[in-house]
Amino acid sequence: MSQQQFDVVVIGGGPGGYIAAIRAAQLGFKVAAIDEWKNDKGGPALGGTCTNVGCIPSKALLQSSEHYEHAGKHFAEHGIGVQGLSLDLAKLVGRKETVVKQNNDGIQYLFKKNKVTFFHGRGSFVAARDGSYEIKVAGAKEETVLAKHVIVATGSNARALPGAPFDEETIVSNDGALRFTEVPKKLGVIGSGVIGLELGSVWRRLGADVTILEGLPTFLAAADEQVAKEAKKAFDKQGLKIELGAKVGEIKAGKKGVSIAWTDAKGEARTLEVDKLIVSIGRVPNTVGLNAEAVGLKLDERGAIAVDDDNRTNLPGVWAIGDVVRGPMLAHKAEEEGVAVAERIAGQHGHVNFATIPWVIYTSPEIAWAGKTEQQLKAEGRAYKPGSFPFLANGRARALGDTTGFVKILADATTDEILGVHIVGPQASELIAEAVLALEFKASAEDIARTTHAHPSLSEATKEAALAVDKRTLNF
Repeated sequence: MSQQQFDVVVIGGGPGGYIAAIRAAQLGFKVAAIDEWKNDKGGPALGGTCTNVGCIPSKALLQSSEHYEHAGKHFAEHGIGVQGLSLDLAKLVGRKETVVKQNNDGIQYLFKKNKVTFFHGRGSFVAARDGSYEIKVAGAKEETVLAKHVIVATGSNARALPGAPFDEETIVSNDGALRFTEVPKKLGVIGSGVIGLELGSVWRRLGADVTILEGLPTFLAAADEQVAKEAKKAFDKQGLKIELGAKVGEIKAGKKGVSIAWTDAKGEARTLEVDKLIVSIGRVPNTVGLNAEAVGLKLDERGAIAVDDDNRTNLPGVWAIGDVVRGPMLAHKAEEEGVAVAERIAGQHGHVNFATIPWVIYTSPEIAWAGKTEQQLKAEGRAYKPGSFPFLANGRARALGDTTGFVKILADATTDEILGVHIVGPQASELIAEAVLALEFKASAEDIARTTHAHPSLSEATKEAALAVDKRTLNF
């Protein structure tokens, strides 16, 4: 059995893991990365959940489905006539697979470029010895490696409903929902979070009758309340049926589909009959098979790896990042932790500011925010000034034909420091970057208001929202 010694071994090749490996290599360490994800030919498929069955493929399907909907419903207002519109679902899904493979291959290229040694297989702890950790790689052949430092980046798995396990055919997670071979006539979704809304939107645009059952009485409780209301209004108009305060009971899967017994917000018993059911009720840390007990690696009550503020575990030289630890399960959060940990191993001062991490939902309208919501500021008793500007009054949004939503800025009532920025509307995912930068530099609303923004551009709505904090908008 071959055995190589490394300075750093990363277990997991998702956004957190592969970025951590590359940054550690840039810092001069001898680095290995272990990842077991396979493509349909059994080869490596680096990128984890995000690249293979998450962020990347869902955005590819969202883009394709949006083109389809525009061609069918919106091209006419631009003077573009479309006859004989048809959907080739196999080709649409095939494009998604191509995008995924390009990302998989890109990460392999980056490993070679940065001299990261890659092992294809499942990584697990064997033992701690002589200041190093022995890690087993179970792949096409079994081998072990030794590492002075181990970064665990094993991600998360979809949470199943009790009594309704995923078969990825009829009752599906995000994985199965990306691989339907035909558009379901009736689609059920349990959970109105990011995954439920995005995938529900994809299949609604392609022709499915979609019903989302959400257990909470409020929609998008984590978002700013005003943003959530605007988004809900838009989704209702599109025909995405969202039932709030729904209590799901027995779920029966058969050859013809799925039957969901549920109780509505008024307490009335209802039944939902669908062809397919997407369950998107959150994710659980992926520590199964890691063999944490072999070295005494501590897990918390959720099954996540217990870490301190710097991502150190209870074991010297063992670190953990991303979905497998506390904090938001976001790819960009994992990436930042990966960079920070690699730099800490090198004796530098890596840092991740949880307070400025942006959140994005890639629906139409897009939803994005960073910093505090109005309800959070009210709960804290902090005095603030709000300012908002609608895309309806933005020239670029009018030209795009997408004027839904607004930009909203919340600033400290005394200092004018920006405390939160909330966007619902076109390209919110791109516009939020300016907000994150402003939060990182503790900018004031006046700073953005005094900064020149290109005209015509959607970003002018951010400038106008900053002006609105001081009640001096120029275009509304």
